[in-house]
Amino acid sequence: MIDNLALAISHGLMLLAAWVLLRRPDLDKEPDPEDSTPAPKGVTSKSGNRPGA
Repeated sequence: MIDNLALAISHGLMLLAAWVLLRRPDLDKEPDPEDSTPAPKGVTSKSGNRPGA
């Protein structure tokens, strides 16, 4: 039989994580292209700088 305490702890932690993520203030905000800050010097957005890409 599956231990009810283990199920309660694991599901409770998943609910806590979802609740914390849903309360983030930046969840409903889409940045405007004008508001974006330029990338730091030497950093590009191409996949060449990402390891494993």
